[in-house]
Amino acid sequence: MDKFMGWMTESFAPKVNKFAKNAWVAAIQDAILAGMPMILIGSFATILSIVTTYVSWFPDFSMISTFSFGLFSIFLSYLIPSALMKQKKHTSIEKQAGLAGLAFFLMIVFPTINPETSIISFDINTFGTGGMIAALLAGLFVGLIMDVFTKLKFISEDSALPDFVATWFNTLFPIITVLSIGWLFTFQLKINIYEVINSIFNPLVNLGQGFWGLTILIFLGFSFLYSFGISSWVITPVSYAIMLPAIAENQQLVANGQAATNIFTVEAVTLVLIGGGGATLSLCIMMAFMAKSQRLRMIGKASIVPSIFNINEPLVFGAPIAFNPILMLPFWINGLLGPILLWIVMKLGLVPIPYMPFQMWYTPAPIAGWLITHSVAGVVFVLVYFMISWIIYFPFFKVYDKQAVQQDLEWAEEDEI
Repeated sequence: MDKFMGWMTESFAPKVNKFAKNAWVAAIQDAILAGMPMILIGSFATILSIVTTYVSWFPDFSMISTFSFGLFSIFLSYLIPSALMKQKKHTSIEKQAGLAGLAFFLMIVFPTINPETSIISFDINTFGTGGMIAALLAGLFVGLIMDVFTKLKFISEDSALPDFVATWFNTLFPIITVLSIGWLFTFQLKINIYEVINSIFNPLVNLGQGFWGLTILIFLGFSFLYSFGISSWVITPVSYAIMLPAIAENQQLVANGQAATNIFTVEAVTLVLIGGGGATLSLCIMMAFMAKSQRLRMIGKASIVPSIFNINEPLVFGAPIAFNPILMLPFWINGLLGPILLWIVMKLGLVPIPYMPFQMWYTPAPIAGWLITHSVAGVVFVLVYFMISWIIYFPFFKVYDKQAVQQDLEWAEEDEI
């Protein structure tokens, strides 16, 4: 165990953190974070739509979701190249790169144009999370072209022209290149790049929606890597590219009178994040009210409110769970057991598969269980999993608490000396 911990700490974790700080990966993470408010607004609209089920005269707020969460791919097509330019230190052309990304994405989703009326028509499904993978690749492609052309400045920085004029001319050629490629494939060769991209990545998405995809990605992101201080945002480009289109597809299936099928969604995963990754709320309560160590009791009480809202950084790094072999093991067990149980109960139909966008992961667990599944079964599942996590954490907590008491005594003796 010591050798494994040493390798993870000294070799693996630094390499993963270095990868996460790579400009291309960081740009995707920054773009998704920047677009998160629009996802949350869509979630609020989802909550309001629940009211219409019980109150017939209540207004229909679904259009708010359509023009927020439902346009997420459009937002990404702008945000990714813009964020990449910022990561690459080309801040003077951030907005131009974003606009080029937006224009390129609108081209590759294969719009139809009526030559008589000049009306351009788009399939709105391509603007939502269903077009997320295409938006990601389009944004990265535009960012690559813009980055390459920054090395080929046609007007130097010491030119007599004003800076903004120099920027105009230096961005003309990369933007023309990007739009020409979009024009060639869409309007000349009649190739639907959007459908080509989705067909290529469908096997990956289907794999992610399988049992192993769900279990491994959730375990890695929210438990294993996290226990070594590596944020779950490291796997965001992969997990969100699977989860966000999945909930959009579920919503469309239900709207068509069919059953939702995709389990690996942000909404479903939220059900097992009771207190945060690794279902740490139970451990937090133990520390706050059962610990004999004054230090652990203080950490538990300080972490209780954030934990209720599924924020467990104070506990993970304060107890600590991270780099602590005693608490890491139950943290891993719960992180593995959660998605396994989630898959089983939803596949068996014991808990409904979510079909409405609900990205408010910070909602307290029992309430989230109801709002996400629209059923008592969702609440029951959350409570049962909470009790299971309690049973798993308890013996490890007792061992660690005993060690902490001894350590507190040793520190007190050192202070007296």
